[in-house]
Amino acid sequence: MIMSRIAEALQSIAATLWAGGLWVTGFVVAPVLFARLEDRALAGLIAGKLFSLMAWIGIACALYLIIFRFARYGGTAFRQGLLWVVLLMLLLACAGEFGVQPVMAALKAQALPQQVMESLLRDRFATWHGVASALYVLQCLLAAVLVILLNRKNNL
Repeated sequence: MIMSRIAEALQSIAATLWAGGLWVTGFVVAPVLFARLEDRALAGLIAGKLFSLMAWIGIACALYLIIFRFARYGGTAFRQGLLWVVLLMLLLACAGEFGVQPVMAALKAQALPQQVMESLLRDRFATWHGVASALYVLQCLLAAVLVILLNRKNNL
């Protein structure tokens, strides 16, 4: 019984860490970096590291949530919207971290010794940055759905 309560609490903590981390990183920390640091390349570097860290935190949280849902509900977990939200968020995090970020890093490397935004690769980088931003915003919206579903479930 106590282990079940701990596992349930960890589910809430994982969802809270993931959702809150996404929101704070994307909508508080990154804008402050670009507003306060004069060196936009440095602001971008720090923000990129934080977004990557959030992707790894999201992957870890998603894995816990998936394992928890299957341990608790077995195959019926596939009939729960919460599981599908977690899987979609995981897919978006992986697409950003393992798909889009390597492309952006390659463009930065090709632009050297210039900063990518001062190079001929600026437009391509901006396009990929837009893709990364769209994936992130979708993940943030799904995080709101995750919190609502988890909260609704806990209050029933």
